[in-house]
Amino acid sequence: MKKVYGSAAEALDGVLFDGMLIAAGGFGLCGIPELLIAAIRDAGTKDLTVASNNAGVDDFGLGVLLQTRQVKKMMSSYVGENAEFMRQYLSGELELEFNPQGTLAERMRAGGSGIPGFYTKTGVGTVIADGKEVKTFDGQDYILERGIVADLAIVKAWKADETGNLVFRKTARNFNPPAAMCGKVCVVEVEEIVPTGALDPDAIHLPGVYVHRLIQGEHENRIEQRTTRKKETA
Repeated sequence: MKKVYGSAAEALDGVLFDGMLIAAGGFGLCGIPELLIAAIRDAGTKDLTVASNNAGVDDFGLGVLLQTRQVKKMMSSYVGENAEFMRQYLSGELELEFNPQGTLAERMRAGGSGIPGFYTKTGVGTVIADGKEVKTFDGQDYILERGIVADLAIVKAWKADETGNLVFRKTARNFNPPAAMCGKVCVVEVEEIVPTGALDPDAIHLPGVYVHRLIQGEHENRIEQRTTRKKETA
């Protein structure tokens, strides 16, 4: 099966449709599939539900799709640093499903593992538990969370081989692997594609069985918050 495509637009051809659920990797501004997000923007696909740890910032990451009003609903755990997100949510233009961070990651992993739901203590007694089944185990309450199965997963990795085996770097490994797992179709952008067999099998973080399409591209290294101090003078 051919997995390597020439561009983000080519890799998403025939995959996108209005109203779809997309699982997007990224943690803060690290490991964001920026090329695929730009291609979705250019395609004009709308009424999207996006499951992602965060919504990027106003002009980067998923914030790009919020600016063009292509996102109908976010399933996220952290929504700071994005003024347009806040404006749309407070004005009722954007739906929001809050998830504790670990719960969101496990919902993606569960969906990719064929697990339809799981019980967790996180969120018991809070608004997170509203409308969810509660079960008692060993005298303690747990709430039922459903696994996420997305129509499309968009992911950013560091390296891949031609069969789609992936290697991530540092913080980019937080949400990209579970996001990749839960997509019916998984499209990945990487900084480098190496020949099959070039990666150490023990260094592979996600096997290529989860990856359907793959592109290589140039990426921007953004810093979410920069803190500096004045230069000391003698």
